[in-house]
Amino acid sequence: MEAVPARARGYVACVALLALLCLLPLPTIRTPWSALALLCALYAACEHVVRRRFGGTFYPVLLAGAFLLPPPTAALVPLPAALLSPAGQAGDRPAPLRRVWRAAQPALAVWGAARVHGALGGRDAVVASDFPYALLPAGAAVLAFCLILTVLDGGIRAAALGIPLRRAWRGLLPRSLAPVAVHGLAGLMTAVLWRSPYGPVAALLVLLPMCVSWWVFAQYHRERAAHQATIRALVQAVDIKDGYTRGHSERVGQASVMIARELGMDDDRVETLRFAGILHDVGKLGVPTRLLRKDGPLTPEERRIIELHPEYGHEMVRGISFLGEARAAILHHHERLDGSGYPYGLVGGQIPECARVVAVADAFDAMTSTRSYRRARPVAAAVAELERCAGAQFDPRMVDALVRALGRYGWHPTVTSEDTGTPQESEGRSPVIGAPR
Repeated sequence: MEAVPARARGYVACVALLALLCLLPLPTIRTPWSALALLCALYAACEHVVRRRFGGTFYPVLLAGAFLLPPPTAALVPLPAALLSPAGQAGDRPAPLRRVWRAAQPALAVWGAARVHGALGGRDAVVASDFPYALLPAGAAVLAFCLILTVLDGGIRAAALGIPLRRAWRGLLPRSLAPVAVHGLAGLMTAVLWRSPYGPVAALLVLLPMCVSWWVFAQYHRERAAHQATIRALVQAVDIKDGYTRGHSERVGQASVMIARELGMDDDRVETLRFAGILHDVGKLGVPTRLLRKDGPLTPEERRIIELHPEYGHEMVRGISFLGEARAAILHHHERLDGSGYPYGLVGGQIPECARVVAVADAFDAMTSTRSYRRARPVAAAVAELERCAGAQFDPRMVDALVRALGRYGWHPTVTSEDTGTPQESEGRSPVIGAPR
């Protein structure tokens, strides 16, 4: 395994030192050792199950500790789980460093959450079951917990991976706030029941629905991973069958993402457009290989056969529910604004937006890649062709978005077929308008 950079080791050592400083007041405070021992054992058991079966971290017990215990005592809750659980494969040299990090990071976060919760009178509200007031200090504690985790995570990313500081923390807090807030609510319910006449046994029942929801969430991600594996297999099958366009699908997915982001689409739609671009030609699996690899011009009958590939592709992916509107892009990415496209001859706004994005991305990569019948065009020439056809074949908004994205990030087209000698492009044949391949 690669050595951990010295700056990362130093960063972990500093975080561990801060965690130790948080524990210094322990001899001077009254510590409920029985509650601490039970929470430590519960957290260790939950972490073992969650990490081994689902991946991730189980925060409700940690946050319950922040709501129930003094800050220095609460900081002890994650230590046994982190120090005793396996941190890597046998013989993994950075394993001790991982254990120290897994102990120090949550210890600081729990300590900070407990400090905020106590300063706002949260422990009194928990003992008195004072709702809805108890939600205020609990919410502030959850926010402090997330902020500390985010700051520490961004720091380790910068130290260990060399990510620039301006990017190290980008997106970490928004992604973690919602799930940790749910864990915080479960932790608050656990703390309230713990202090109720029913005691810790009743509090443990709160964790059962959390475990069930975690299992459902893990199953969803496993199903999504299985779908993505299926998508990769389909794309590889297309690349093997149509060797001249190997890598084309991935590049269309990349160009579709560039357009979607330039248009300001949210992350979910950007991901959908990526899938649409990757799978737009999956229907070619139903087209005879001899037609896909034909060097000369296509006959009208051969062209009609190839023009069936959007419908074949739509049939292949219609059962993959999470693809959403990507299925419409697969079906309609060869439609034209003027109605002369296929398979249904849709006009203008009748063509789904996602299909209009993929159409531009597909044509752009087709022009900037070498094919069996012609060599690759320069990016500037491909852009000029797209702009010439905007309004008749392509949506001008999508063309403008791609042009802006190319101005920001550039494009490095890859030759996707072997050099076959003199290009066989017919005179006057446009790779955008005349070549459905």
